[in-house]
Amino acid sequence: MAFAWPPSTRLSYRLSGNYRGPVEGTAQVEWLRQGTRYQVHLFTAIGPVLSRRISSEGELTAQGLAPRRFDGEQKVLFRSPRRWQLRFGPDQLVLSDGKVVPMQAGTQDEASQFVQLTWLFTTQPDKLRVGSAVELPLAISRKLERWTYDVVGEETLRFPFGEVPSFHLKPRRAAGAGDLTPEIWIAPTLQYLPVRIVIRDNAGNSIDLSLERAPQQAAQR
Repeated sequence: MAFAWPPSTRLSYRLSGNYRGPVEGTAQVEWLRQGTRYQVHLFTAIGPVLSRRISSEGELTAQGLAPRRFDGEQKVLFRSPRRWQLRFGPDQLVLSDGKVVPMQAGTQDEASQFVQLTWLFTTQPDKLRVGSAVELPLAISRKLERWTYDVVGEETLRFPFGEVPSFHLKPRRAAGAGDLTPEIWIAPTLQYLPVRIVIRDNAGNSIDLSLERAPQQAAQR
């Protein structure tokens, strides 16, 4: 059976965690597609104190997502917004500081990686088993590195809409200076979408995004 990209989808999360103290908020992931083009938006908000939006857009290919542009913006109360961009070409990647590096096949960004993992596990479900690992080149702000996610366990998570079996993916590396590293829980029964995401930095802060309702999807076309 040929792979069919999910229709436009919205995932709504409840946010909790620690950012210089206990915090609560909301988060959304939006997946939009039209023809062979896609957009992924991830927005998180902690009241009026902090908001962060990252967006990826590009093309759907036989090898998954091919990002062409990435934009990020972070706003902290009483500070000037911080913005950064990445530009993806056929052979080169322009990082947020203007540095140009050679592209690697399959390169993803902070936002597109979640949908790329959905594509990977949908097309190759044998890779989603405890003890296995997946690797992908990941462009984050000022660097392009190869990241490895280990499948470390199976867990049944409880959400307001019911229990969902999931697989827990953990990055093999800890957060470096300025990095954010996500642990991801993928649900095969919900089209291999990420139902929980825990994001950590190297300062000991973390936010936990837990799905608060079933995925909202547009009608299939």
